[in-house]
Amino acid sequence: MDLRKTTDGSAPRVLVAGFEPFENDPVNPAWEIARALDGWTCEGATVQALQLPCVFGRAIDTLDAALTGPPPQLVLCLGAAGGRTEISMERAALNIDDARIPDNVGQQPIDLPVFKDGPAAYFTTLPIKAMVRDMRAAGLPAAVSNSAGTFVCNHIFYALMHRLATRPALAHARGGFIHVPYLPEQAASKPGVASMALSTQVDAMRVAIRTALTVRNDVRETAGRLH
Repeated sequence: MDLRKTTDGSAPRVLVAGFEPFENDPVNPAWEIARALDGWTCEGATVQALQLPCVFGRAIDTLDAALTGPPPQLVLCLGAAGGRTEISMERAALNIDDARIPDNVGQQPIDLPVFKDGPAAYFTTLPIKAMVRDMRAAGLPAAVSNSAGTFVCNHIFYALMHRLATRPALAHARGGFIHVPYLPEQAASKPGVASMALSTQVDAMRVAIRTALTVRNDVRETAGRLH
């Protein structure tokens, strides 16, 4: 698809959605990255930042509102993953909500589907291996991950892929989910937990977005794990 124009003549956009803080953290790197990229132009497309509430159901409503109107070229949803040391490109979203902790309004669904009539899982439509390759080539820590958990991150990942798969207006959009490490200010109160500077994470996301906009077919190379 020509990134210089969309089917309705509007300017191409990349929607980058990051979660608000949760579990008593004062910041969430996902939202800090998204808002740092707001307005950035890459390959003719402009980034639009969206803050997602860390709330089951409400997060989907917020995403749905942002998906109305001219369809985006890409949709990247971001979430924090404490303990991870790399930018993690998620491969699959599961149709399950199984919350270890309550969300930001106290909801704690257990063993419930995200969408009752949806398939068991969706794969990302981003070229995640190429994105990891290019981030690593730029000296930025990145890896493919095979589990987005079962909290609100997986909830919105599954909802995004369901929308892209079932709404004709979004047929040409690609999307997926990326987990990011804690920021140093978060890790300072969590001894032994890894962190990554915001500037490094923003640089990694710039590389990831550029690759996603320019690579149509993912590279074929190993990114699997034994367990």
